[in-house]
Amino acid sequence: MVGMIAKEDIEKVRAAADLYDIVSSTVALKVAGTGAFVGLCPFHDEKTPSFSVRPSLGVWHCFGCGLGGDVFGYVEHKENIDFREAVELLADKYHIELHRVNDSGGKNEHHGSKRARLLEANEEAQRFFVSQIVTPEALAARKLLGGRNFSQAESERFGCGYAPQGWDNLVRYLAGKGFTQQEMIDAGLARRGARGIYDYFRGRVTWPIRDSTGRTLGFGARKLYEDDTVNAKYINTPDTQLYHKTQVLYGIDLAKANIVKKRQVVIVEGYTDVMACHLAGIDTAVATCGTAFGEEHAKIIRRLISDDSLGAIQLVGPLKVDGQSLSSRIVFTFDGDAAGQKAAIHAFGLDSAFLSQTFVAVADNNLDPCDLRIQQGNEAVHSLVKKAKPLYDFVIDTAINRFDTSYTTGQMGAVKAAAPLIAQIRDRSLLDIYTRKATRRIGVDLDIMRREVDQARRQLHVSDDDAYVSKRYNVNGYDPNGKNRENDYANPAAKKALQHRDAADQSYFRVDDAVFVCEQQFMAVLIQVPLAIDPNAFAQLTLGDFMTPVFRTLFQAIMAADGLPHEDTPQGLWLHKLTKAGGPMLEQVINELAVMPLPLPGEDSQNGNAGSASGSLGSDGGRNTDASKTGVNNSEEVRLKTPSDEERRYASELTVRLLDVGYMRRIGSAKREMAKLADGEEKIKLLGKITDMETARKDLKTQVYGNNVA
Repeated sequence: MVGMIAKEDIEKVRAAADLYDIVSSTVALKVAGTGAFVGLCPFHDEKTPSFSVRPSLGVWHCFGCGLGGDVFGYVEHKENIDFREAVELLADKYHIELHRVNDSGGKNEHHGSKRARLLEANEEAQRFFVSQIVTPEALAARKLLGGRNFSQAESERFGCGYAPQGWDNLVRYLAGKGFTQQEMIDAGLARRGARGIYDYFRGRVTWPIRDSTGRTLGFGARKLYEDDTVNAKYINTPDTQLYHKTQVLYGIDLAKANIVKKRQVVIVEGYTDVMACHLAGIDTAVATCGTAFGEEHAKIIRRLISDDSLGAIQLVGPLKVDGQSLSSRIVFTFDGDAAGQKAAIHAFGLDSAFLSQTFVAVADNNLDPCDLRIQQGNEAVHSLVKKAKPLYDFVIDTAINRFDTSYTTGQMGAVKAAAPLIAQIRDRSLLDIYTRKATRRIGVDLDIMRREVDQARRQLHVSDDDAYVSKRYNVNGYDPNGKNRENDYANPAAKKALQHRDAADQSYFRVDDAVFVCEQQFMAVLIQVPLAIDPNAFAQLTLGDFMTPVFRTLFQAIMAADGLPHEDTPQGLWLHKLTKAGGPMLEQVINELAVMPLPLPGEDSQNGNAGSASGSLGSDGGRNTDASKTGVNNSEEVRLKTPSDEERRYASELTVRLLDVGYMRRIGSAKREMAKLADGEEKIKLLGKITDMETARKDLKTQVYGNNVA
């Protein structure tokens, strides 16, 4: 049996793992103060960003669903794997060799995780397919790509390859690279037949389907030969541990940075359409892989194009983007035929806020982007996207245009066709507007259209929604209006959401006072910048200096973790020790305090401390250190942050206030006790203690307020 991963190797991985790069690969992060970033939570559906990341501390927390943790915790939740697999996945990513500790204390060699092995198998398969496209047998593949106006260099750019005909060409290649038959099957690269396992992709041109970080999760493949035993023109990797067709977008690895920058995305229907768009300069194009665009795809896009520039104010709809001629938008390049219109109507089931930015682009003669580029050139592709029409208008106008509204019967036919479409607009703030627009286009009374729309809405059981209202707790299994949709609290985010709502809705415990604020700020400083705390002053603190129950318990956990850390303690290890000492009850508290903004100047205004833990911040929120590019931090960068003078002063002020209120409580208690005593030696002795405490308290105040203390 394989032993546990050596602790020193875990810390090497923790130090090397770049939390900013890992999170930002799927979440658009924006600067939110000193060393902090915010974005839309990837673990629950929200419109207002409540997901906070502190790369310098290696910690993240969502104030919406309550989930949080370190870099391992993020990978665990994101990839749905356990801690061991998360360590192994990151070790593979950063090329760190892991060792196992056996029962006798010795070390075994590294064993890659199953998931990591599947990723390696896909990468090897991609190398194999690319190597095969230059062979004589692949002439049909090269002709197909060349016929679509893709040069060899352009095909290489998108990773186009060729799966040779035959039975087990890839299987034999991967076996020679050390992969087992089960690993090939689990990766979706092979299938088991009566004569053994055989290649899943045979005699087809291939495209690698990657995640936003560039890891190959699966493949798409197009039919080349008439004698292909698989009739489907396109096939994709079947659902595997890595590949889920409802959660992948072809081209996201190429388009992600531009989607974030431009807050625009163009969704096309095929691999060659993505290639044509990118080569024409539409560098935000992606495509679904063997399935219709759905809610999971919408979540991926929404996290990348979100805009929280006005803070708590919900921004919905096409927004102006600095430096861009087009507003923020999601553009679907549906065909203008019946199938395309059906796909557009299908999109009505998506989130209202998402649809408010959704447009439809239909080319003349219903050409897809690839054919449009072939026939009319790159400018035509640009024009296609530029002239896109809002989704609601496209669908409703398409229905109305089928009728001759110069006749009364044509008008009524248009009403009957358009009303069910308008009725499906869940956003009640837009429902009336589109009802009126359709009424004007058809030329009937508003009452007639409203009656038809209302009747269709009742028949279709359409629920009201408002895209312009902030929804922070729209979690899987939890309705923002307070109703369970699925009653599935096995989902940790849904469970946290209900717990938070229970806490927020109660009226018997409210905390908003100076004592709570001081204790909270002190604990946040202690967790984020522990070296700012003076050890001598900290040694004077006792449990009695904290009144808030959670902070009393947290103080006990800190003492259980051996108190203040040494200067050479790695940042990640410090948080790990605290979390371990605090246990599951305090884990969320520690995470929230770790990402909580402190009322201090930005790092760039402090001498010599800018980016001491995570790299300096650029104007675009990116980081300018080599560590952020390579994912490997320098040794000094993973140590505890060297505090600035301002941080030391603030920590001192908070510590003194805690000690002061502690003295005040003890003095008050002593005076009450002294009032009960009769005159004598015991009372005089107690009076001396009170005098000493009052002197010590005055000395503490002098440290903060100077000599102007009464």
